[in-house]
Amino acid sequence: MQPISDQLSTDLTESGQRKMDWARQHMPIMAALREQFEENQPFAGERIGMAMHVEAKTAILAEVLAAGGADVAITGCNPLSTHDDVSVALDAVEGVTSYAKRGVDSDEYYEAIEAVIEHEPTITVDDGGDLVFAIHEDYPELLDTIVGGCEETTTGVHRLRAMADDGALEYPMFAVNDTPMKRLFDNIHGTGESSLASIAMTTNLSWAGKTVVVAGFGYCGKGVARKAAGQNANVVVTEVEPRRALEAHMEGFDVQPMADAAACGDVFITTTGNRDIIVEEHFEEMKDGVLLANAGHFDVEIDLETLESMAADTYEVRDGVQAYELSDGRRLNVLAEGRLVNLASPISLGHPVEVMDQSFGVQAVCVREIVENGDAYAAGVHNVPDELDIEVAEIKLEAEGIETDALTDTQQEYMDSWQHGT
Repeated sequence: MQPISDQLSTDLTESGQRKMDWARQHMPIMAALREQFEENQPFAGERIGMAMHVEAKTAILAEVLAAGGADVAITGCNPLSTHDDVSVALDAVEGVTSYAKRGVDSDEYYEAIEAVIEHEPTITVDDGGDLVFAIHEDYPELLDTIVGGCEETTTGVHRLRAMADDGALEYPMFAVNDTPMKRLFDNIHGTGESSLASIAMTTNLSWAGKTVVVAGFGYCGKGVARKAAGQNANVVVTEVEPRRALEAHMEGFDVQPMADAAACGDVFITTTGNRDIIVEEHFEEMKDGVLLANAGHFDVEIDLETLESMAADTYEVRDGVQAYELSDGRRLNVLAEGRLVNLASPISLGHPVEVMDQSFGVQAVCVREIVENGDAYAAGVHNVPDELDIEVAEIKLEAEGIETDALTDTQQEYMDSWQHGT
């Protein structure tokens, strides 16, 4: 497969560079790490394969890894999340080859992943697990030369843990998604803000007074629910995990089964990472004009196949909004083809730049850790060492001019001791 610059016009380069320039201005963590990497060249001789959402912030991560000496090959992790102009501009960066293209079909999507694999990566950086899975399934001869990798998102970590439980994961992977710097900021603030912003811009509708049904109250669901409530929506949460349901209740949200929520919701946003969250029995109860959006990784949370079979007609009512008109005249509107709404809608920009600066900072230091200490990690899923997460937080605090207290020696001794009592 040819790099993206051989597929699309290089006239897109300037537009992509402007987007990257803007992101770069607001990513102080990546700027600090780039300076460090350029000086030390920690990735010299390494080949890094990436499958991620190829837009401006991701491009900065790729170029920072390349600045540290890596040969980087990248493609998308969602058929609709790539910004073609950014992909073309990124392909022009020294040390980076991009195969990402927006609007590809399933065959083209996996051909691009195979093109990345043909670079024979020694390190993988993934968002959703498709790259790791493809290597294990179709290119097992590469497993012995891969030192390790990083996984960005909840769905990907779930897949990797399932692989590890089955004894099928053959090299170490850092669960970047599970670090505090990822969960507390990217998943809550990033997903919450970007999902609601994408839906509002795609539909030109207000949140105030609407009943928003949020499926799932994990970190992403919490962000969506809290941000929606902050914009004066009435929020209903659906959950299958008792403690999360109780947490949502204690935070003041109305908790209902989806079968009940289906009849009262105006907007439905799925955040579970699981399949068949909204299905036929729910479609049958929904009001005319509802909005259906997915903020989980894959397009399986809303049962679109069944919805299409129920529809008397389907048509596009706005860019990124497909109406499914049922035989009784009700119209159920699906955003972004049921894919990740904050990245797959035509106007979507993904998480705020500052949020991704933090998440990609963790990715970058984890890649450094793999190169420097990869032998210390056995095949399987590993938590990110806490000192790496703290390192990224400290860089951010310094960039923001925020000072904090530090434990005194006496305080540290007290915290480390089990002998101090009442």
